[in-house]
Amino acid sequence: MSTERIIQQIKDSDHNKVKVAVTDIDGVLRGKLMLKEKFLSAAESGFGFCDVVFGWDVADQSYDNADVTGWHTGYPDSIARIDLDTFRRVPWDEDIPFFLGDFSQNKTKGLICPRTLLKNIAEQAKGTGFDPVFSQEFEWFNFEETPETFADKNFVNPKPLSPGMFGYSMLRSSENSGFFNDLFDLLERFGVPLEGLHTETGPGVYEAAIRYSDILLAADRATLFKTGVKEIAYKHGLMASFMAKPSQELPGCSGHVHQSLWRDDKNAFYDAKDPDGMSATMRSYMAGQLACLPYILPMLAPTINSYKRLVEGAWAPTTITWGIDNRTTALRALPDSEQSTRLETRVVGSDVNPYLAMSACLAAGLYGIKKDMELDIEKTAGNGYRDEKNGTLPVDLRSATAQMKASDIPNELFGEDFVNHFVKTREWECRQFDKAVTNWEMKRYFEII
Repeated sequence: MSTERIIQQIKDSDHNKVKVAVTDIDGVLRGKLMLKEKFLSAAESGFGFCDVVFGWDVADQSYDNADVTGWHTGYPDSIARIDLDTFRRVPWDEDIPFFLGDFSQNKTKGLICPRTLLKNIAEQAKGTGFDPVFSQEFEWFNFEETPETFADKNFVNPKPLSPGMFGYSMLRSSENSGFFNDLFDLLERFGVPLEGLHTETGPGVYEAAIRYSDILLAADRATLFKTGVKEIAYKHGLMASFMAKPSQELPGCSGHVHQSLWRDDKNAFYDAKDPDGMSATMRSYMAGQLACLPYILPMLAPTINSYKRLVEGAWAPTTITWGIDNRTTALRALPDSEQSTRLETRVVGSDVNPYLAMSACLAAGLYGIKKDMELDIEKTAGNGYRDEKNGTLPVDLRSATAQMKASDIPNELFGEDFVNHFVKTREWECRQFDKAVTNWEMKRYFEII
């Protein structure tokens, strides 16, 4: 749709307001309702958005270690740019117009804005002749709770939407068909089309695969998917959680990223003459990801909880490995045909910021192509958890962040300004956890010690 037609649709809209949102460093949508007349003005010149969105964490606690903004800067407004190409309507909210924005026109905030980072890396790919085609799939838990009832329970023991371990269940999806069908149909109308939706193993767990597209649209869709699912769940009196590991006894939730590079409308990852069907480009791309993986891991596993998922036997990788259609390895190559050959990065959890996860995957892959790297790591044919000869992944956020901070690779991939800010936000996250008294400690020590 042309810019002129989008603007005209807003002018002709029966609504007197528009929803506009940006994402913070954790991928949380932060936005506002904007009067139609204000929006039409902002569509041309941008609008002021408090830069605290890059100065606080998911709990709105201000970082004490950030350079780009903080009490020392007074938290001024920064100019956010509205991307008119993101126009859609929110079908569960009276079809109100909705747009995403970013800070790509801001010299300082643009360096740390997740969406802007992805745009810049995508442009690097296109500058070398490649069109990145990506998609993301998510697993998540659904609970018969509201924010109020869960708070009353002190955030423990939420009631699952359905009982038992019942993956790919026609019964469980039928049992909650109103919610299940709304997810598929309303997200389609919201411009987030799904290729598939099914129950996953675990009580109240669903999995959805979002349709593939250009990488920026793929990240927009993934980000809007997470918020959209939560809002649709609210309409049904439910809560959806994208925590990577909400229960010690149950499998975690993935956010696998599927990716391919195309050139001249042909899949650059496919080679019919290769025994595995994988091109030299795909092999170098994978080699780059494997080489960078220990140093970009916080962008794929960004929270304290992320690493509770990355344990043996939990359908998430722990080693620096790759395999063909192997769900125990970090990278799962799927060289099926020219149309569908792709790479699935399985390290990624459902708790990620999609812009940062896709930025990390693409930048690391391009790093391998740029350096003409050989895929000298032998493919794993069996249990990837036992294949430790090429190393293992960091086991917690603190060690992963320390490796990212100590390496020059992230600076080369993402720029020093972004890396400096992002590392400090992860160090802050670790410090907040260090101060917390957990339920585990109370159970273990309260009486007996």
